[in-house]
Amino acid sequence: MRSWVVKNRRRAMRHAVQISCQVVRERDFRLIGDCIIDVSTTGVLVTPADPVLTGERVITSFRLPGSSFWIDVEATVARVVHGRRPSEHSRAIALEFDPLPGLTELVAAAALQGLPPLPPRSRPGRRSTPGLLSAMLGLRNRLLLPLAS
Repeated sequence: MRSWVVKNRRRAMRHAVQISCQVVRERDFRLIGDCIIDVSTTGVLVTPADPVLTGERVITSFRLPGSSFWIDVEATVARVVHGRRPSEHSRAIALEFDPLPGLTELVAAAALQGLPPLPPRSRPGRRSTPGLLSAMLGLRNRLLLPLAS
């Protein structure tokens, strides 16, 4: 039997924030990002972003919102957002943190707990299915017509 429940593939909940930060490339220590727009205990989305390649190693430093605790963590560029898709409004880079030490992860989780979650978005690459909608509406109209007469 097929299950229609879709498992959440994310490991941690993302939160909408505006935090200043410093993201530098490991190989040349050039600043490539300075504003976090969403954060979780496993990564961040940073903008504006200078050109960077997926898989590049970076060092990220930021202060947790509502606290005086700073996080300095090494990360890997997981995705480069170019701003071409309808749901993307600007350039950004998604960073996946290296595993955080236990205490740091607990402090980060506690600090992020009170922040609003990021609103859900449609998954990239989804195709619209206008034929399905019209077929459903047509079927509905056929079911309602005999009842109306």
